[in-house]
Amino acid sequence: MKALRLLAIGLIISIASATAQKGVVTGTQYGSGEDSIRCIKNLSLYNEDFKNKNFDEAFNSWLLVLNECPLANRNIYLDGPVLVKYKMDRATDAAKKEEYYQLLLRVYDMRIQYFGNDRRAPTAQVKGMKAIEMLNYKRDDISVIKEAYKLLDESVKGMGRQSRADILLSFMQASFNLYKSSDINAAAFIKDYTVVTDIADFQIKDKAGNQHMEQVKTVSEQLFVQSGAASCKNIEEIFAPQLEENKFDLAWLKRISNLLARGQCDEAELLYKVSEYQHNIEPSASSAYGLARMYLKSGDTQRALSYYQEAVDLADDQDQKGTYLYHMAMIHLSQSNFQAARTLAIRAADAKPNWGAPFILIGKAYASSANSVGTNEFEKKAVYWAVVDKFMRAKSVDPSIADEANEQIRLYTPHFPPKTEIFFQGLTIGETYLVGGWINERTTVRER
Repeated sequence: MKALRLLAIGLIISIASATAQKGVVTGTQYGSGEDSIRCIKNLSLYNEDFKNKNFDEAFNSWLLVLNECPLANRNIYLDGPVLVKYKMDRATDAAKKEEYYQLLLRVYDMRIQYFGNDRRAPTAQVKGMKAIEMLNYKRDDISVIKEAYKLLDESVKGMGRQSRADILLSFMQASFNLYKSSDINAAAFIKDYTVVTDIADFQIKDKAGNQHMEQVKTVSEQLFVQSGAASCKNIEEIFAPQLEENKFDLAWLKRISNLLARGQCDEAELLYKVSEYQHNIEPSASSAYGLARMYLKSGDTQRALSYYQEAVDLADDQDQKGTYLYHMAMIHLSQSNFQAARTLAIRAADAKPNWGAPFILIGKAYASSANSVGTNEFEKKAVYWAVVDKFMRAKSVDPSIADEANEQIRLYTPHFPPKTEIFFQGLTIGETYLVGGWINERTTVRER
């Protein structure tokens, strides 16, 4: 088969025009005259050898096609990196390895030059592919990382939400390395992180179960945490000056809100402002929560409570809902609104059944109101039975809170009435007793 093909090519050569020009000169697919025949011959030879994985034989024919007729077809740029890396990995001489490395990069540059308008892999994507090759072979060379980072940045900007997962991962890693070496600042690194995770989120949402993008997001978040760039101070200094020009840009507001939340910047002034602008555009549980925290910090508890209630109404997650209700209960407890505090704490416990904190709060509410319950000293002391009941309940549903609950029990048990007072009231140890007042709850008689 190969002999017949060479014979056919030879016949064509024999009748070809004596005028010859290479495709690289004419800007045509094969060139003209004998040069076009030479191109077609070597294209055929390299294709056959490449298919049969005879890479050593394919390489020289391929290289001639690359140099003389670079417009021959797109496949020379798909097969080229395979052939060059095959030769590079087997080269034992450092100078030869470097020669192949430079050739590899030239393949990508020529692909951009001659097939940059390819819809399947446009220039922006090829730049990212070239950068990945650079990092694969010279990941410890800071000058190479800088050059690759620039290409990756251009690639991600050019491809946007269509960026490939491997390019996004390489971009994030290069950004991290340059930040750690002080070659880019925190603002640039944080911006890269938000761009990458935005694209990953979009593709995950667009195509459920996108494992490659899930990996992009996971690795990006790990690098973000490791970087140390995500301090509340950094985030505020970088993004606060940009707030007014972006106050109607929901995507920007969400990015900054997520950054602040991940950095646990609950006291950041920027969080409050971002939450308010975000809430105006698209009310959500998180934006309502941010506003509640803002108004609570400023001392406007009524507005804080109204936004907490909005957060409860908008929350889909039961744990979040429970947390918001508990915060509302704490506000009411601080204002001695004991019944409201208990009602909200019970709702919080219903939302998060294995959480003991709401029962600790109810116990403290009972203790704080003990002096206002009942008409005599005994009835006031009896309140502490109900108080301790709540602390016992807290640690029974939530063992992680046992130490705090036991400390409260130790603190309030001495307030129980002594045995003599119990007998004087005509009561028996262990019987049921109704605590009056707003508490209105049955408990068990116990001695001090």
